[in-house]
Amino acid sequence: MDILGMNIDLAEVAGVVVPVVVQIILLLILYAIVAPIGKKLIERALNKASARQNASPGRMKTLEKLLINLFSYAMIFILIVMILTAIGIEIGPLIAGAGVVGLAIAFGAQGLVSDIVTGFFVLLERQLEVDDYVTTAGYDGVVEEIGLRTTKIRSFDGTLNYVPNRYIEGVANHSRGNMRAMVDIGISYDEDIDQAIKVLETICMEFQLDERFKDGPNAIGVQSLGTSDVVLRVVGQTENGLQFECERDLKKRIKEEFDKQKIEIPYPHQVLVQK
Repeated sequence: MDILGMNIDLAEVAGVVVPVVVQIILLLILYAIVAPIGKKLIERALNKASARQNASPGRMKTLEKLLINLFSYAMIFILIVMILTAIGIEIGPLIAGAGVVGLAIAFGAQGLVSDIVTGFFVLLERQLEVDDYVTTAGYDGVVEEIGLRTTKIRSFDGTLNYVPNRYIEGVANHSRGNMRAMVDIGISYDEDIDQAIKVLETICMEFQLDERFKDGPNAIGVQSLGTSDVVLRVVGQTENGLQFECERDLKKRIKEEFDKQKIEIPYPHQVLVQK
């Protein structure tokens, strides 16, 4: 075939292109097979290690997501190198050139380096783990994933926050050990304080049989004197993550018993004056 004065042998072109295309297709099929198998092997290895060492589920989830991400990056890099080799592009000069370019980019990518270094120490020191409830970098929520560059924190309104690891400072981890459940309840100044405290003590004895409470709850007594109420406090130690649920149940039970005992909980009143 003569195109623009050039003689092109289609058979010769096909003989060169077809093997390359076949190799690329085979590489893609191999990648599609090996990648899921590798991820499954990582999961099984971590499950066995967890059973032997009795590690926390959060720790295992953290390591699983991190190792799977690293494995995926490595597989993609290998795939790209093998495709370039199949096409006939020399890898050696590209790697050498990439080293020089990478050195130049590194000076402008100090934030990325800081993210990776900080992420490494966060994992090493176990400051965060998957499923931990934390407050850090201005965000409050549950950790969904920890990577070498970013950490994903899901806020309670459903927002997924991607936090660069270099901004993770002053971590408040609310998922380590027992948590405090605290309820403040106000009563009228006209009520008998001792009687109200006895009612609270009776309610506390009921909740002390609740397995969610690890210590208490106990009626502490008068916490403060407000402008229109006397504030009484109840405090207990609960299983991690159940403190808010226990506080809600305590408030409901206190309200029901105060109504039954005719103990008034002050609330704003509106008075309509007609002239």
